[in-house]
Amino acid sequence: MNLVDIFSEFKAGKNIDRPTMVRVLEDVFRTLIRKKYGSDENFDVIVNTQKGDLELWRVREIVSDGEVTDDRSQISISEALSIDEDYEIGEECYEQLFLEHFGRRAIMAARQTLISRIMELEKDEIYRKYSERVGELVVGEVHQVLKREILIIDDVTGTELVLPRTETINGDFFRKGEMVRGVIKEVEMRNNNPVVIVSRTANLFLEKLLEKEVPEIEDGLIVARSIVRIPGDRAKVAVESYDDRIDPVGACVGMKGSRIHGIVRELNNENIDIINFTNNVSLYIQRALTPAKVTSITLDTEKKQASVFLEPDQVSLAIGKGGTNIKLASRLTGYEIDVYRNNDEVEIDDVDLDEFTDEIEDWIIEALKGIGCDTARSVLNLSWEEIVRRTDLEEETAKELLSILAAEFEE
Repeated sequence: MNLVDIFSEFKAGKNIDRPTMVRVLEDVFRTLIRKKYGSDENFDVIVNTQKGDLELWRVREIVSDGEVTDDRSQISISEALSIDEDYEIGEECYEQLFLEHFGRRAIMAARQTLISRIMELEKDEIYRKYSERVGELVVGEVHQVLKREILIIDDVTGTELVLPRTETINGDFFRKGEMVRGVIKEVEMRNNNPVVIVSRTANLFLEKLLEKEVPEIEDGLIVARSIVRIPGDRAKVAVESYDDRIDPVGACVGMKGSRIHGIVRELNNENIDIINFTNNVSLYIQRALTPAKVTSITLDTEKKQASVFLEPDQVSLAIGKGGTNIKLASRLTGYEIDVYRNNDEVEIDDVDLDEFTDEIEDWIIEALKGIGCDTARSVLNLSWEEIVRRTDLEEETAKELLSILAAEFEE
């Protein structure tokens, strides 16, 4: 048996480049030599990764019998002739080392060291490769479904990826063996092991799906300037074209919605609004509030605030279910948006909320205005459940509020 037999499992199949493998093998064997001989100065370690050969040679100067002053660097002629009868004094004697020179225990220790080094290198390689791929779309097969995360095997590299439950979309349900798509969010080290985190809730996931479905984005003719999401519920994407002949919104949606439908299905029917980006802030906010139709907008550019006026039947569209539309519009544009009904639409038998300051605290009135309610009847049109959902008011406060406002009209 020779050294190759013991270490054959490392000569191929490892995801490590050859120069690195050679360096590791040399280090391990030189450590083995130092432990036995005290030094590795007069030893050659030859690694042939092409053939998988590993050779160790001890090199010493041949001197006359009785003149050996340092047995690490010198060998007597008598001993040299026992290795090869053609040796002469003054030459270098090359003696090949085999397993029996080291002993089984030393060899097994070296083998374990090599296994550890290779594993560390593979971990480093995974960390490096996936760190470079952060932001890329990845496809994998569900390997294991755990309480807090789903383990996925990368379809290309066979590496285990982690999809935390916090990075899944509402409605996501995965079984073992199913294929899952996500975006590589980050790579972190846990207990000295690289962990590749995949996300389906990141804005970047939607961006990469658009790139895949819309060739004009991949080609750079259209760019997604901003993306905001409430995963699984609603998303808004502002797009811009670098070619005047291309309609960016039409290109992203596709003929009869062919391009966007596939993305919507992937995101569990997430409602996606595609709008044209513009540097005109008022127009941008107006587009961001789609599907609502805005009558007028007043801007405070210093405070980044916008007061938006709409017809009464457009207020609920602007706010959206649970306030999702106005939240996303604010995040997309970077402006805090307040919506108001047009003043000329206030009913004759209605009462402005500011008239109730003696009975209702100012902060509650401001919270109601923040959801587009500036009159008593506009609040009474809502149930207490809807008021609680759309504002930060407590259930008891909402019920008391409705009682106060209703009493005004009963009188």
